[in-house]
Amino acid sequence: MTLQLTTYLIFDGDAREAMEFYRSVLGGRLDVMTFGDMGMTGPTPPPEGVMHALLVTDDGLRVMASDGPPGEEVRHGNDFGVALSGDAADEATLKGWWDAFSGRGTVDVPLEKQMWGASFGQVTDPWGVAWMFNIESGEEPGAS
Repeated sequence: MTLQLTTYLIFDGDAREAMEFYRSVLGGRLDVMTFGDMGMTGPTPPPEGVMHALLVTDDGLRVMASDGPPGEEVRHGNDFGVALSGDAADEATLKGWWDAFSGRGTVDVPLEKQMWGASFGQVTDPWGVAWMFNIESGEEPGAS
């Protein structure tokens, strides 16, 4: 098995909505297991709540998520983000994703060329997740 690092996001009852949006933008296959699928009848956790979700895209991206632990408060903060990076060959795909995320979220940093030579931007989606986009140009920093 190849080692991989996967982003795992915790939501406050809206994991399914967030993951379905991510799939609509990134593509791929989304598998969702609810608390009800595991025999839990509620009310805490609710049977329709997401116990575990996995999105695997055709590009090999992986995002996992769940609704928060039953009875525990979910605290959103600025202590994490998801970074999507590629080079000039990936520019159309990354810009398409940027358009979709920025259309629903809040643009924190506009997607534009930065001093390190890449185009970079950041969007916070409606669920408080920061998505960073970095598109390498193939040029050396400072070159024009």
